[in-house]
Amino acid sequence: MKTRIFAAALLLIFGLLGYGLYLSEKQPDSWLGRFPFVLGLDLNGGTELVYRADLSEIDPADTKGALNALRDVIERRVNIYGVSEPIVQVEESSVLAGSNEYRLNVELPGVTDIEEAIKLIGETPLLEFKLQKQDANFDTASGEVNIDLTALFESTQLTGRYIERATVEFNPTTGQPVVGLTFTKDGAEIFAKITKENIGGVLAIFLDGEPISLPVIQQEIRDGQGQISGNFTAQEARLLVRDLNYGALPVPIELIGTEIVGPYLGEVAFKAGINAGIWGFLLVVLFLILWYRLPGIVASVALVIYVIISLAIFKLIPVTLTAAGIAGFILSIGMAVDANILIFERMKEELARGKKLSDAMREGFARAWLSIRDSNISSIITAAVLFWIGTSAVKGFALTFGVGVLVSMFTAITVSRTLLYSVAIKRESKVTHFFFGSGIKNTRQSIS
Repeated sequence: MKTRIFAAALLLIFGLLGYGLYLSEKQPDSWLGRFPFVLGLDLNGGTELVYRADLSEIDPADTKGALNALRDVIERRVNIYGVSEPIVQVEESSVLAGSNEYRLNVELPGVTDIEEAIKLIGETPLLEFKLQKQDANFDTASGEVNIDLTALFESTQLTGRYIERATVEFNPTTGQPVVGLTFTKDGAEIFAKITKENIGGVLAIFLDGEPISLPVIQQEIRDGQGQISGNFTAQEARLLVRDLNYGALPVPIELIGTEIVGPYLGEVAFKAGINAGIWGFLLVVLFLILWYRLPGIVASVALVIYVIISLAIFKLIPVTLTAAGIAGFILSIGMAVDANILIFERMKEELARGKKLSDAMREGFARAWLSIRDSNISSIITAAVLFWIGTSAVKGFALTFGVGVLVSMFTAITVSRTLLYSVAIKRESKVTHFFFGSGIKNTRQSIS
């Protein structure tokens, strides 16, 4: 009785969630409606921004590395979770410019507001560390920063390209917030030289030509781990960290062109992908019911719940759905079915040995779990590797596929198990074994 009550509660909860997903598409003002499905540039169009990279201060031998780093930094800015499917490309436009000019093309799916697109990348800042000139005297104790101070400092080799990350930290003794700076290997060497030769001097941090911090060098720092302390509030420390990270561009860039672009696969490809998913789902359900009978019906219900959970997760993260992402989701449906089939085949083997239905169910789930666990772990590892080293489109595929595999484990082991136990019949007969059997011809089985 408890199992059936729990099964009914599961069906009610996921039924309401499915109805909520339906309402979210019909009524955008509903709770889930505030989390719409996000489509990629290939399906929904978006904005293209074109930037010019200034490589005048970069050694020609470092050009390729600097451009690759620039692309990675911009991609991280517009793709915090790795799933918004931006397309960030570097190209050389020597024919158009009459000289070696490098451009950065950024395509942002679903963004049709040019100003919003520019804000996603930031204000293209250039971060520089400048030393106080020897003949410059001013008081930094007040903490005031004035634009007129720029004349009192001179440039160094240290720029935002050498910052690996900036973080908010807290002094373990006083509890005061401080800003931690970690430099790259090359940056650590430059920073060590500067701090060694200028102890007591001011190493100002400039963002787009404006000073944002005036820290005093207290000692030589050799390990590339700097710390900016002062009378910061937590909010001020967070703002400084934001500026440091936003300004950590390998080279300065200038916005030279914007354009709103239409979808290059469009509505036809989107509908084709959705139709493929629906037909695939229906054919799988038909196979399950015809081949596995009552357990097949249970698996089909679990599969519907699997789709509901997955779509809800895609809304809430949110995952940007591209053609590749939809393909990953459809592929994961097969993984969800695979787990149920393993369970049912193990049950069939136990029934053929003459065990009672309840015992066959218990043994079937227990024996199938190891195979389900191993196959799903291998799939999750594959998805994780693709997400880690893949490009944007591959990341989208990996994420939808990985989420699908995780959800399929839950639905197969929890939902299918609960629903199957809830429909189990204590009084066994040939009819019972037929409905819990599989295949075209039911194997004669004994009842113990």
